Amino acid sequence: MKRSKRLMILLGVLVVACAATFVLSRYEERQEEIRNSDEVVLELDTDTVQSLSWEYDARTLAFHKEEDVWQYDDDAEFPVDADKIQEMLSRFAEFGVSFIIEEPEDLGQYGLDDPVCTITITTEDQTYDILLGDYSQMDEERYVSIGDGNVYLVQNDPLDDFDAPLSEMIDNDETPDVEQADSITFWGAAEYEITYDADSDASYCADDVYFTQQDGETVPLDTEQVDNYLQAISDLDLTDYMTYKATDEDLQTYGLDDPELTVQVDYTEEDDDGNETQNSFVLHLSRDPEEREKAQEEAESDTDTAETDEEETVTAYVRVGESPILYKITQEEYYALIAATYNDLRHREVLTADFADINQVDITLEGETYTITTEGDADDRTYSYGDEEIDITEFQDALTSLSANSFTNEEPDQKEEISLTVHLDNENYPSVSIALYRYDGNNCLAVVDGKPVSLIGRSYVVDLIEAVNAIVLN
Repeated sequence: MKRSKRLMILLGVLVVACAATFVLSRYEERQEEIRNSDEVVLELDTDTVQSLSWEYDARTLAFHKEEDVWQYDDDAEFPVDADKIQEMLSRFAEFGVSFIIEEPEDLGQYGLDDPVCTITITTEDQTYDILLGDYSQMDEERYVSIGDGNVYLVQNDPLDDFDAPLSEMIDNDETPDVEQADSITFWGAAEYEITYDADSDASYCADDVYFTQQDGETVPLDTEQVDNYLQAISDLDLTDYMTYKATDEDLQTYGLDDPELTVQVDYTEEDDDGNETQNSFVLHLSRDPEEREKAQEEAESDTDTAETDEEETVTAYVRVGESPILYKITQEEYYALIAATYNDLRHREVLTADFADINQVDITLEGETYTITTEGDADDRTYSYGDEEIDITEFQDALTSLSANSFTNEEPDQKEEISLTVHLDNENYPSVSIALYRYDGNNCLAVVDGKPVSLIGRSYVVDLIEAVNAIVLN
């Protein structure tokens, strides 16, 4: 009896061992079906694709090609970004994987029974259904099925491209990157034309290349300010569209039936072969019609709006040329674009000449005249008052710091604080006269070559007077 019992126990152990061996062998066999890989499992000729659709985050987007032009299935008027479509399809031109799970038994453990995203691509002769499953946090890769019975892990997650709402599929207008404009023309809030002329004799500042007409006279603009304005156009973020098929009613709603400002930039582009192309870019700018009307009423009233301006909220829109797309832009972008008047783009410095070009300065202060002379050329100059060489640093800093708080045509009616005649090494402008007059407790009035120009902070004028006294009273 004991022997029989012992045999039964041994038989039981044998059965358990056999079962364990079988399970282990099946496990090892299962393990052999999972392997690392650097295979390309799908090669797609993107030029043959006729349609593309994907379902993600409870939305489905579908596009098809009609006469080689991509169209949105739900609206033929939607301007599809063909480059974006091509970028998405290029994921599968050579679709490589890093891990292969052959003939998986349970797709659910990879999230492929209820995929995160389903992509359908149809070519001239085949349809591909690509399923994106869970994201493996351990491997930092996505589980993917391409319909061949296997599951793959991929390093380059297709969801990075297909997590795209309709707004990212629109062929937005582009702004040019203009390094040098041939001309800039404004209508509306500003009405004048800027022209480029690198050889103009209408300025004594060597950096001046942009000019305009004021009262029948050619006057220079600040090149840096003009360049900044062109950069503001180039940096516009044209992605927040209000409509992509603007009607007359839409234009009226967004104030673009009568733009607050229209800008036209004419420029020349040169290709790699040296061929030049003349281009023109037009931008219409406006703010919300109710805001615009309110701002006009405040501007026409005598109310001081300095405090409310700081809290002002601007809702603004732009349109590129006759494009059917209308965009909303930021308040900062609006202010950068609306600052287009002559006063916005002109020099703020009272003296725009390079200080190294000054060969003599005659100064009148409290009825006395003093002369600073120089020897040498450009940056090698030495400066003297009378027979003594002087340190010009404080005077130079004070003179070049004279900058406009605001511009004015108002004639001076108070005492002259100080005046200077600056002599230059310039055939067209041998000298420039600057007179600074009292205006109020905070400002002085600058008159350049006999014309009132701007209001300057009084403290800067005091600094100039003190710098002169430091030279002539020593």
